[in-house]
Amino acid sequence: MKTTASTVGLLLFSFSSFAASTVFVNVNVVPMGTDEILHERTVVVTDGVIAVIGKVDEVPLPDDAEVVDGTDRYLMPGLAEMHGHVPPAASENLERILSLFIANGVTTVRGMLGEPGHLELRDAIRRREVRGPRLITSGPSFNGQSVDGPKHASEMVRRQQAAGYDFLKIHPGLSRDEFDAIAATADEAGIPFAGHVPEDVGVEAALDAGIASIDHLDGYMQLLLPADVDPSGGFGGFFGLLIAGAALEERIPAVARATADAGVWNVPTESLFEHVTSPVPPEELADWPEMKYMPAETVRQWEQRKAEIIGDPNYDPEVAARAAELRRKLIVALSDAGAGLLLGSDSPQIFNVPGFALHRELEYLVDAGLTPYQALATGTVNPARFFGLSASVGAVQTGLEADLILLDDNPLDNIEATRRIHGVMLRGEWISREDLDQLLETFAREDP
Repeated sequence: MKTTASTVGLLLFSFSSFAASTVFVNVNVVPMGTDEILHERTVVVTDGVIAVIGKVDEVPLPDDAEVVDGTDRYLMPGLAEMHGHVPPAASENLERILSLFIANGVTTVRGMLGEPGHLELRDAIRRREVRGPRLITSGPSFNGQSVDGPKHASEMVRRQQAAGYDFLKIHPGLSRDEFDAIAATADEAGIPFAGHVPEDVGVEAALDAGIASIDHLDGYMQLLLPADVDPSGGFGGFFGLLIAGAALEERIPAVARATADAGVWNVPTESLFEHVTSPVPPEELADWPEMKYMPAETVRQWEQRKAEIIGDPNYDPEVAARAAELRRKLIVALSDAGAGLLLGSDSPQIFNVPGFALHRELEYLVDAGLTPYQALATGTVNPARFFGLSASVGAVQTGLEADLILLDDNPLDNIEATRRIHGVMLRGEWISREDLDQLLETFAREDP
């Protein structure tokens, strides 16, 4: 591997050596192909791949295998953070962020704001030179500041495709002509684009253009407005918060069907929206246990930002509550209509600590009305389908890569069980609870 300032640091947290075979004995398997549980199974992982799943008394243990007791525990696929932000490869915070993801069972991250160093990082992770979740990375953002006209937009698409990025990230500020140029050129180049819905474009045009995913439910509140209401604005541009009072709930089913018909996925990032817009005092959120794993200055910035939002004269907690209610109903309607949902928290953003926020996101999805199985699917089998990787990841199934989480309780009974992690397997490397605790302790502040 090419040695750079970034990779020298990254090698400090590369994969440790691990047994050729690891066996989970007498474990309950949550395969995620269906909502069934396979009880009292032995699961054999060899060379990073799930080799055998069988009844506990029928599967012989390989010689010299590392044995993990699965009694009364539940083995499920690793989670995918489908709207994460990975620091630049040279950042001093990179090891922290990747470690927090791993400690929470996140084995895949779709990085939504890429930079050239992420290409090398992605490949180093793939080669096991860096211990981190599988990285799917965008290129640098397409936005109102970075794009200068349709021609320039097309040139940017071609450059990012040639550089090897996995997809293009769309941000606000693009004109309709610029967005259309991006969509057309991306289609020609065979590279997907995803992210925000620029105000000049709107959800309907984004659906027609074939956007791969809409993140944050961006633009949907405007789509719920009556025809005689100006859809522009929104609280600080924050996903139509200010106009929620005029939105029509009865429009949600049709909007959900149109999304499903277009084959477009959504990453709601409900945790971000509710943490930012709820009237809960910022100091209360700053007191959450996971905040101790973030730099104190970062948490102070989050407190300040939220205080500014709920202290603004235009802020109305009743309208904010209505916006959250409409979003929850939209999430369920999208699921009922067959539109794909993907798990994402937009961490690290306001009070969303990497990894920890994803478990909160799962709970928000269940609170909205999804079943625990449906919520788990957004972070397991659904991302595998979205990426076209169902033959490799996303389920507990023979022949798939061993990205796994061993839980102390059944997540299909109680979604909060995803927090009770006994250990994580990252592409065949078993990381015990003790090792995860040591990993977390590395970044814990004494002054939470």
